[in-house]
Parts: sequence; C-alpha cells; structure tokens
Amino acid sequence: MHSLLRYTLDLFESRPDASEPPTSAGHNWVHPQATRQVRLDGVMVSYAFTRAKRRSIGMVVGHEGLSVRAPRWTPLYEVDAALQEKARWIVRKLHETHERHVRQSETQIAWRNGTVFPFLGESLRIVLDPAHNFDGAGAEIETLDFEVAGCTRVLRVGLSQAATPAQIRDAVQAWLMRQAKDLFKQRLDHFAALLGVRWSRLSLSNAGTRWGSAGADGSIRLNWRLIHFRPAVIDYVVAHELSHLRVMDHSPRFWDTVRTVVPDYAVLRGQLKDDGLPKW
Repeated sequence: MHSLLRYTLDLFESRPDASEPPTSAGHNWVHPQATRQVRLDGVMVSYAFTRAKRRSIGMVVGHEGLSVRAPRWTPLYEVDAALQEKARWIVRKLHETHERHVRQSETQIAWRNGTVFPFLGESLRIVLDPAHNFDGAGAEIETLDFEVAGCTRVLRVGLSQAATPAQIRDAVQAWLMRQAKDLFKQRLDHFAALLGVRWSRLSLSNAGTRWGSAGADGSIRLNWRLIHFRPAVIDYVVAHELSHLRVMDHSPRFWDTVRTVVPDYAVLRGQLKDDGLPKW
C-alpha cells in the first residue's frame, strides 16, 4: 500500500499483486532488525516492524528481508491480516530479492584502473590519469571528461595509479551523482511542461527499495543509480513520478496519464528489473 501523501516507484517494481502465483515454501526469512514474526504461505518470516506517521500499512521487501510500517493507531491484528492477504506476494518477493542480491553480488564493481561499468546504457571505462588533476589533490572530480576509445567510452579520473579502490569509487560516484542531478532536472522540466504540472524540489536518493517518489508538495526524489540505465528508462521513471502530481495513486487514470507522455511505458517499466546493474 502507499501513503496518500507520497507515492513511490519501488526497485524492481516490488508491489503487491493479488494475481501473482504462489511460491515454494521451505525457507525461513529473518530480517536483521526483526521485532515480529509470522507464518506466511507456509514460511516463517521474521520482519522489522515500526510505527510511523502515515495513513496506511506499508510493506517493503529488500535484500535484508521484509520491513513493515504501520500507523500508530493500527492494531496488530490488522497488520497480521494485511500480511496474510499479501502472503504469497511477500514470500515470492523474498525469494526473488534474495536471488537478485546474490546475482548482484557477483557484479560487484572492482574499483581500479580499466574497470568498466554502465552509464546511460553504455559501457564506460575508468582511466586513472593524474594529469587531469589540476591541484594535485588526487580527487578533483571537476577534471573528469569523456573521450571515445573504440566501442567503449573513457572516463578519465584525476587520480594516480596508486589510488585506493575507495578513492576511485568516491570520485566516480560523486561524478555520476552530478551527472544524474543535471540530467534529472532537464527531464523533469521537459515532462512537467508536457503534463502541465510543476515540481518544486529534486533530491537524490540511494534507497535500496525504490527508484523514485513524488510528494503532494511537488517534491521529487530519484535514485541516482538510474544513471546506469539508458535515457528512455530514466524518462519513464521521471514521467511516472511527475504523473503522481496529477493523480496520487496507481489507478487506471494514473497509467493513462503516464501513457500520454511515454506511450511504451510498460516495456520500459519492465527494464527496471535489469539484473545487470553493478553493485556499489
């Protein structure tokens, strides 16, 4: 379920769907911050439970397990009933998210000279080049630039060959976040004009469970890791969040609104499940 005040687009579209098929049992799931447990679809699930200032019960399945947030006034039996209603979805997503986490761990980026990672749907290769560091500090990200080298674009980073993986990661991440913010603002302006809405503020997130969210006040939050995807996929997420400024739910009217600016949104939405994103 979603708060009436802010709607989110979860990573991998992990949203309850009563039509999803049952899942296999045989595995117990324990969230590291678990405070309650329940048997769902034959599986024991220990989950993190918190009370929050919200209007509905929220469920999020991440790589750590199930997290549940509920309004302060909601009795526990209603929480249990909501979990049982979505039992098959929860267990299915626990399995899928665990398997996805395992696959992503195999794509952990090795931060060193020559490493290749995705940027806007293309391959980008890191080249350490201290000559691109004008002040000698070894991490001046303003000196990063592109050049074409065969089929792979090169990102020159102003660090020496002796730079640590953490230094390389931090420099590249800062650069990527700056690219993401600039691009997101451009696309927000573009789609806001088409949809006839006005966004008020953009913030970047590194959330492990959602790609973006939109507030009733016009605030937009987007996951900076979207910068790994090709531009069309980013446009879908941007249009999705801005459409919530017109329709604050996921009703047919909402999807009709998205379709007016991104006709092939269903295809692009499916590509958000891409398993090839690197693990930071």
